Amino acid sequence: MKKFSLFFLLAVLSLVTSCQKKEHKIEEEATFLVTTPLRLDTLVLKDYVGQVRAFQHIEIRALEKGYLQNIYVDEGQFVPKGKLMFRIMPVIYQAEMQKAQAEVNFVQLEYQNTKSLADSNIVSKNELALAKAKVDMAKAELALSKAHLDFTEVRAPFDGIMDRFQVRLGSLLDEGEFLTTLSDNSKMWVYFNVPEAEYLDYATRAKSNNPLDVKLRMANNELFDQGGKVETIEADFDNETGNIAFRATFPNPKRILRHGETGNILMPVSLKNALLIPQKATFEILDKKFVYVVDKNSRVESRQITVGTELPHLYVVTSGLKEGEKVLIEGLRKVRNKQKIKHKVEPPRKVLAELNQLFAE
Repeated sequence: MKKFSLFFLLAVLSLVTSCQKKEHKIEEEATFLVTTPLRLDTLVLKDYVGQVRAFQHIEIRALEKGYLQNIYVDEGQFVPKGKLMFRIMPVIYQAEMQKAQAEVNFVQLEYQNTKSLADSNIVSKNELALAKAKVDMAKAELALSKAHLDFTEVRAPFDGIMDRFQVRLGSLLDEGEFLTTLSDNSKMWVYFNVPEAEYLDYATRAKSNNPLDVKLRMANNELFDQGGKVETIEADFDNETGNIAFRATFPNPKRILRHGETGNILMPVSLKNALLIPQKATFEILDKKFVYVVDKNSRVESRQITVGTELPHLYVVTSGLKEGEKVLIEGLRKVRNKQKIKHKVEPPRKVLAELNQLFAE
């Protein structure tokens, strides 16, 4: 019985060993594709969080005190320049203007009488000048009362979109009380912060007469259909963050963008002699990226790499690989570290062209 058991165990071990040899032989016979990193000047899009602001965004406030008599617009409505938006009860100011007008009429009559007497040398020229001064003073009072009356009407200073009302019809307003805000979003300003090192790279290559073109990715992850230009850079760096603020201007003809939105600015940055590999040539272990490098003896060895920038289906490698080294681009799950493989080298430009064609379909 013991002899039979020993014979059975040896048979099983022989079978397992035979299967492993066959499997190993099959793996060795499979041909894996490898390529080399591509050294290339390229353009990447740096991503910055941006704050969208209207070209003009102001607070609308009451210029006079009184009861809010009329509201002629609605929240969220587009209003053209000069449109009447609010009216404060004007009765008192109308009365003041009528009083001032009556005073003007009275002193003008006095002036005419004094002028007739002065022409006849009955009164002195000084009395005529005094009468003229009274007329000027009365006209100034009339102009002031008319200004107060005009201030009871709040009109749009530019084309814009109304925000939420902070008061309601019949409210008793104080002078300077906040009514609402008005935004001109025909074009938008997007502010974003750039680190000092990247600012210096930009400053050394920027042309003063050629603003940098940028794109805006909106909150729904879609690109805004209008391109923008970096037109302004703030004067000072933020000492706490080491950043400096850039401002990009975007036309907004369809008025899709609104004041207060957020988005991401995509700014093109050129990379000299970047080392590129396909993303599919990498795998991750504990958030670290690795590749399989094929040595001169056709053995694969896992190696950690550092990725500087991510491009569509490509990585820019900053450390861990050298130009000319062969990396595995297919069958990464089918090989083991230190395993000897049969491989075929694909030129990197051909691999890149195939990737572009694949993702374009």
